Amino acid sequence: MRLQENPKITPFLTFDRQQWADLRKSVPLYLTEQDLKPLLGFNEELSLEEVRTIYLPLARLINYYIEENLKRQEVLHRFLDIQSPKVPYIISLTGSVSVGKSTSARILQALLSEGRKVDLITTDGFLYPLATLEQKNLLKKKGFPESYDIHRLIKFVSDIKSGERHVKAPIYSHLTYDIIPDQYNEVDQPDILILEGLNMLQSGMNYPLSPHNVFVSDFVDFSIYVDADEPLLKQWYINRFLKFRRSAFSDPNAYFHHYSKLSEEEAVATASQIWEEINGLNLRQNILPSRERANLILVKGEDHAIQSVKLRK
Repeated sequence: MRLQENPKITPFLTFDRQQWADLRKSVPLYLTEQDLKPLLGFNEELSLEEVRTIYLPLARLINYYIEENLKRQEVLHRFLDIQSPKVPYIISLTGSVSVGKSTSARILQALLSEGRKVDLITTDGFLYPLATLEQKNLLKKKGFPESYDIHRLIKFVSDIKSGERHVKAPIYSHLTYDIIPDQYNEVDQPDILILEGLNMLQSGMNYPLSPHNVFVSDFVDFSIYVDADEPLLKQWYINRFLKFRRSAFSDPNAYFHHYSKLSEEEAVATASQIWEEINGLNLRQNILPSRERANLILVKGEDHAIQSVKLRK
């Protein structure tokens, strides 16, 4: 197999679709079309062929990394002559709003669950509640680093990586645009934890006023960045906004219910403005600069299809 040559020195190996698909080897696909449907995002069409081509080789690679991780733990425990609590393998998955992070995370969870317990947590639950965002004048910075309770998130991943049991993660409602009071997802020593969110690879430059010295990425064993050109991301965001306008926004209890009354033209203009003022700005300032810190980058083209894969050497 001949890899794509890159005239620049880079820490990544780059694979086109066929080169990456060849690395699946004989790994079988147990998912069916019926299994795949509930895994897809609100604005995505993804085929089983995409799962075979992209996600099965990725699952194969991660399984190798997990096996090596378990061997290292065994060596350390033998050296120290101790029995340590079960420590989950943590995979982080990040990228822009509307890039399809949640779908990738759910597909990975399904593929890695063969014989293993795999939990999936989104970091939306670690956003500050709406009342706090309003108090801090951060409503238009929701999703930016400063809108997260980073100390609570760090404590969560630290407890998970320490082998703690029954660790709770707050739950976020996209309907009310807020944290659901007194409701939690509980993580109890899974074999694998997939963390999905905007801020998985961000570091000290994103939290200059925070005194903590560790970041989410310090606890992550394997990190994935889902990438696409900004014009595509913006169009996907607008398409998703239009679908929400016809469905979720029509619920009178929805935070964005008022958007359901917009005309098609007004909705496109509103979504475009939100992208430029919030999501696109956050992408350029905070998310995209963290991309090169990932272990693997999935590069999307039209229709959310992965065009190439970049793997850290």
